Amino acid sequence: MFACDDPGQVRAADFPKPSEAPPVFRYCKDGSTLDIVFPDWSFWGWPEVGIRPWTQMLEEVRQENERVRWPERQPYAFWKGNPEGYRIRHKLLRCNVSNGKEWNARVFTQNWHHAIRNGFKDSRIPKQCIYRYKVYVEGNAWSVSEKYIMACDSPVLFITTPFQDILSRGLVAGKHYWPINRKHVCKSIKFAVDWGNKHLEQAQLIGEQGSRFVREEMSMDYIYDYMLHLLTEYAKLLRYKPTVPEKAVEICTESIACPAQGLHRECMMDSMERHVVGFNPCTLPPPFTKEVAKQIADREAEVLRNIEKMEG
Repeated sequence: MFACDDPGQVRAADFPKPSEAPPVFRYCKDGSTLDIVFPDWSFWGWPEVGIRPWTQMLEEVRQENERVRWPERQPYAFWKGNPEGYRIRHKLLRCNVSNGKEWNARVFTQNWHHAIRNGFKDSRIPKQCIYRYKVYVEGNAWSVSEKYIMACDSPVLFITTPFQDILSRGLVAGKHYWPINRKHVCKSIKFAVDWGNKHLEQAQLIGEQGSRFVREEMSMDYIYDYMLHLLTEYAKLLRYKPTVPEKAVEICTESIACPAQGLHRECMMDSMERHVVGFNPCTLPPPFTKEVAKQIADREAEVLRNIEKMEG
């Protein structure tokens, strides 16, 4: 079953034996849920908001990164999005310059009605790569903006979140991003930007490593590898042989793309794979042992503690 909403719903507390939980594929999960994370739709484009498929979008961002080099960018932290209904995003809005207090942040509210009328010209992702730092903040759960924010070669100030998706599970704090304490967002952002502007080489390296991760580890080849391995392993658990129902209607590329019009059709054509690669899928590594998982968690916690001490 594929669930297309945000927060996980398969509660771990309801299944003392995780193996008895129903396998539900979803875009993200947290520590209290057992949903199986799966790539979200935007890897194949989001035509309603003018976002092209991931491969093409990466190329557009790369060109913008070349046009405006990191040291030449505005020395602030940038975020733009919809804050309505999300408490943590309203906390972020307070980090704009207010009452003479400079928090080193430039935060903008996305006006969807204006953006739609304007064809999202003022919201194009590549054109947002003009700031030295980018802020990532959750929405209803994980946010689809995550991979785009990380692609700019700018250090990502990642407001800590309980949610995980296929990208964030591989990120290392202090290497791929700079963690921001959600308890005091503005103070944490100000410190991060001040630190980065005083340690330009180290800050630039974090930005480059984060962008390299999304370009290489989140390439479409690996996205398809992940999907293949995940569904193959899932298939091994089936206790019955699937059959095609009598009145089932076969869906193929043509039946989906041919009736589509405008941006939807353009997105489908842009994201269509036109060749078969000449190499095998990546090798599925063994699961983490409890010891290795603990080492990773401990290392992450240590980075957070060290940064908290630095912030004072």
